[in-house]
Amino acid sequence: MKTKHILLLQRIYGANGTNGTLTYRGELICHTIELPDRNNIPRISCIPTGQYQLQKRRYPKHGEQIGIPHVLGREAILIHAANDAQKELLGCIAPVTTLTGEGKGHASGQALAKLKALVYACWEKGEEVYLVVK
Repeated sequence: MKTKHILLLQRIYGANGTNGTLTYRGELICHTIELPDRNNIPRISCIPTGQYQLQKRRYPKHGEQIGIPHVLGREAILIHAANDAQKELLGCIAPVTTLTGEGKGHASGQALAKLKALVYACWEKGEEVYLVVK
């Protein structure tokens, strides 16, 4: 049986954005920003709570990214760099180093690099990575 790794995303919902804290085995990896919760409406809402198996995805625009497939009623959900959910996200999750407001953060590229290093190391060993959103 494959080893399963669980990334835990705990959120705080705001009118202008959703902020989160992403941990692995109790250790902080980074914070996250998303759009506000608007009942899972594609392109304007954060994704629903639940457990998602992460998969490697390649996109012409973004290159290779961490994908979140099997989100009910949604497609092409990614974890990618962004510092302002309202301006840069269409339902995806952006890792950030520091939170600066509702749906806003700083140093997203650094946070994404840290997250990718962890997730890709697991994938290279043939292991599964899951995102649990609470």
